[in-house]
Amino acid sequence: MEELQTKLEYRFHDRALLLTALSHSSYANENKSAGLASNERLEFLGDSVLGQVVSSHLYLSYPKMPEGQMTRLRAELVCEQSLYEVAKALGLGTFIRLGKGEEHTGGRQRESILADAVEALIAAQYLDGGIAVATSFINKYILSKLDTMETHSMSDYKTALQEIVQRKAGQSLIYELLSESGPDHQKSFSMQVILNDKAIGIGYGHTKKEAEQYAAKNGLEEISK
Repeated sequence: MEELQTKLEYRFHDRALLLTALSHSSYANENKSAGLASNERLEFLGDSVLGQVVSSHLYLSYPKMPEGQMTRLRAELVCEQSLYEVAKALGLGTFIRLGKGEEHTGGRQRESILADAVEALIAAQYLDGGIAVATSFINKYILSKLDTMETHSMSDYKTALQEIVQRKAGQSLIYELLSESGPDHQKSFSMQVILNDKAIGIGYGHTKKEAEQYAAKNGLEEISK
């Protein structure tokens, strides 16, 4: 824990928070008799803290940026791939406590486990030192990526969503017509976007393309939560 705290440039007052943030559910399940908790609750809180800090930064730093562009950037900054890169930079896989099964199946390199641990770590810092400590971490490891990201206006939500999804191999993104109504001169369409067999956004419009754009916009908001 000393090595990780040195990397974080922060020393925990309550070391139990740090240990919990690094405890995967597989480890907690194998040590139920010791009353150990997993990092899942911290991950839940960290996700909210991260979203709030990133949203506030984008809103205050780019006063002329449209809502759609802020949505795209936030989704890119808080997605699993982005958080996985943070975990790699910290060497977080070395410190995570895993159950034997996860250990033997490569859990220390698994993107989802490492990304979740970053969110849990953010929550642990927030609870231990307050929002200023969590914000400092987010500024250094996540918001710093804005320097190399495009921040110009973007209203093509479908392209933005596709770019984010393609960062991880093997993902499937499709659009599906839910309903069509109205006379020929005033049609109304409802479309949904599906990521890996899960609906992540629904949109409405007077054309299928318009409905797809709004579905993609809602999909971007969903994956950035």
